[in-house]
Order: sequence, then structure tokens, then C-alpha cells
Amino acid sequence: MLKIDSRSIKFKTWLYFILFAAVLMATLWVVQVFMLNNFYGTMKTAQTENVVKEIESSYRSNETKDFVSEVDDISDSYDMFIYVVSFDGKTTYFSPEAHDFALSPGISSDSESTQRQYALQIQKLNEKMLKNNGSAQVIFKSDEDSQDILAFARVLTSKKKETIITYVFSPLWPVSSTIKILQNQLVIVTIISLALACLISFYLSFRITRPIRKIEKTARKLAAGEYGVVFPDGHYTEISNLSDTLTGASIELEKSCMMQKDLVANVSHDLRTPLTMIKSYAEMIRDISGDNPEKREEHLQVIINETDRLNILVNDLLSASKLQSGKITIDRSIFNLSELTEEIIENYRGLEGYFDSNLDGVVDEKDKQFHIDFDCNADFMVEGDAEKIKQVVSNFISNGIKFCGEDETVVVSIKRHGRFAKLSVEDHGSGIAPNDLEHIWDRYYRASSNMARETEGTGLGLSICKEILTLHKADFGVDSKPGEGTCFWFNMELKK
Repeated sequence: MLKIDSRSIKFKTWLYFILFAAVLMATLWVVQVFMLNNFYGTMKTAQTENVVKEIESSYRSNETKDFVSEVDDISDSYDMFIYVVSFDGKTTYFSPEAHDFALSPGISSDSESTQRQYALQIQKLNEKMLKNNGSAQVIFKSDEDSQDILAFARVLTSKKKETIITYVFSPLWPVSSTIKILQNQLVIVTIISLALACLISFYLSFRITRPIRKIEKTARKLAAGEYGVVFPDGHYTEISNLSDTLTGASIELEKSCMMQKDLVANVSHDLRTPLTMIKSYAEMIRDISGDNPEKREEHLQVIINETDRLNILVNDLLSASKLQSGKITIDRSIFNLSELTEEIIENYRGLEGYFDSNLDGVVDEKDKQFHIDFDCNADFMVEGDAEKIKQVVSNFISNGIKFCGEDETVVVSIKRHGRFAKLSVEDHGSGIAPNDLEHIWDRYYRASSNMARETEGTGLGLSICKEILTLHKADFGVDSKPGEGTCFWFNMELKK
């Protein structure tokens, strides 16, 4: 048995289209059948009044012969019986001449009842005209065919001619036959319209829901862990936009999954190396150098250095997690960016010019010398979280030292740019490839393996810097040319 989902887009599209067609047909029935009598009567009354105005205008401007001719034309044009008499009762004009009743002496009639009925209506009109300032109208049924007839009368005056009374009789019988015709037509139109509405709504609902069903099918693959799937395009702008958005999300999920796998691999490697070193040197102290103070101190220093490396790794992971969850807040205060940077540089200079395991947990077989040039000749007061900005500056300088190139020099400078202080850290190393440059701030991202800048680390340092600077609403960036070096920078608004 076919089950209908009443909440589906297909069903509701079909239902709304059918309801729209039904309401439209019902409106046509009400307007064309049930309201046609009132509408026709209103229009006929207005038309009759206009006819009387035309007769009045003709009477005031034309001779009697011309007047009779024009009234005859009006009678033919509007299919009305027009009867005009002088104020003293003398017949002036009646049209059409072959009418089957008479309203004045000397005019024959085939039906005495019709003559009496029209005479009675004229009497009613005369009575009403006395009360309504020379104008009156009535609607009555004909004795012969029981059809409604509109009777209208008005007194017409002219300065040069005698006063006359115009009676206009307009049959309303066409409306009844028109309603019957319309009813028959509307029955056919209603059946055809509802049938077409069913077919069109079914087609439209199928066409609208088909791309959505395809998107749903693809989304199930994504939910099952098949990242990187491409969602099919739709026939409509909104569905196409949804498809593009989901495809972008799928690609980003694939990237994130790959980056997380790389992170796990990197972290596992980074954890295994110091843990192995700690265990090995601890065993050496236990078995070999425990009684040798010089060797023991050397081995203990290695253990301390490796522990520091683990501590840095864990802190990076915790910072990245807090930033991602939005739990980190900014403790704003006004501080001297120049003094903060000088303090960081002095800490690095305190390492006696060597780059060893104390710097970001990197261990080289051969220690690397470096030199930091600090270019700043003024105090730059800015507002922000000093400790977090210190973390950013330290990360930039640490990166500069790791990749400082043959001149072993890192240039740190703070310059004024309008109402901003711009801090930059520049090295003269191998630089970053253009295809890696746009991703350098991404979480877990590390440069391609063929680049000299690849090194040990979690791939979280620059991502953390990005989040911190974003929280400060500071502009930041990186400029680099392969073989020439790299410059990391950020701007902060100056405070007086």
C-alpha cells in the first residue's frame, strides 16, 4: 500500500497548488454566478442613467426632428424602450415603434395586460418623481415572461423648449440566460483546471524534490564518513546555493579530517621522542651515571629539556582547544608594546646566542647561533591582553629564529603607521611557497615536505596567534618570497 507523507515537500506542493486552483475556481463561481445579478443590475442602472443624460443633452441642443432621430439611434444602440411625453401628457416619442404595447391614446397593443402593467409602472414612477426631485426608478417583472425590467424616469427641462418626461425601460432578462451559460462553462472549466492543477503540481513537486532527494542521498554518504563528496546541483538558485554550501562543508570536513590525522601522527611522534629520551636518560641515571655528578647533571638536564618540550606541546593543544570552543576571553588593559617586546627579546638573548631545546621544544644535533636586531625608538601604548600579545610576539620571534637563514639574524621592529603601531618579525631564510602561504594560519597545517621551513612542531602556533589577534580585532599577515625570507606582522591601535 502506497504511504503518503503529509509532511513532505512533494505532498505539500501538490496540496497547495490544488487548494489554490480550488480557491480560484470558487472565486470565479461566486463572482460570475452568484454576484452576477447584482453586478449586472448595477451596471445596467448606470447605463440607463447615462442614456437619459444623452437624451437630455440631445433635447436641449437639437430640433424636434433631430431629437427624435437621435433618440431612435440611442434606443437601437442600447436595446431599450424609450418613451417621451410632454408635461401635459402629449406623446412626443416612443421607440421602438413596433413594440407590442402602448402607453398613450392612439397606440395599439396586442396585450392589454402589458399595457396596463406599463401604465401602472409609469404611475409609480410619476409618484416617485414628485418625491425625488424629478427622477425615479423601479424594477418590476413582466407579466408575459416573468423577467425583470428596469424602469427609469426623469423630468427634462429646457429654457427654449417645453418640459418633457423621459421613461426608459431596460430589460434585465439577458442575465439569467447568461448565468446558465456561465454555469455550464464553469463546470467544464473547473474540471479542466483542477485536472491541470493536479498534473502541473505533481510535475513541479517532483521537479523541486528530485534535487533535494539527491542531496539527501549524498548527505547520507557524508554522515557515514565519506568526506569530500560533491553534492549535485539543482534546477533552482536556492537549491544550487545549498548544494554549493554542503559541497564546501564536505571539502572542509575532509581537510579537517586529514589535518587531524596529521595532528595525531605529529603529536604521537612528538610525544614519543621526548618520552623515549626521558625514559632512556632516566635509566642511564639509574644504571650508569647515578654516582657520577657531572654525567648525572647532564642527563637530568636532558630530562628537564624534554619535559619542557612536552609542556609546550600540551599547552599548545590546550590553547587551541580553548580558542576553538570560545572559552578564552580578553583581559584588556593599556600596556607598552615596546617594553613588552624588549622583555621577550631579552629572554631570548639570555640563551647566550644559541638556539636549543629551550626554544619551542626543538632539538638540533648542532646548536644554531642567532642574533636579534630590535628596531624601535619610541614607546607605543596599546590596549589589549598583554599576556596573549606576548604569546603572539614570542611565537613570531621563535619562528624567525628557527628559519633565520645564513645571516643568523632576526629583525624585530615596531613602527608607527597612522594611528596604529605595526610590529613585524623578519627573517632571511628560505621563505614560504605561495601555495603554502595562504594556509599558513590554518590549524594543523604544515608546509609541504619539499620546503626547508618544515620542522618539528604541532602546527598550532600560528593558528593560536591568528585566534588571539582576531579576538583583539587586529590586522595581521605574512609576507614572504621563496629564497628571500619571511615577515610576520600585526597592527594594534595606539592609545594616548
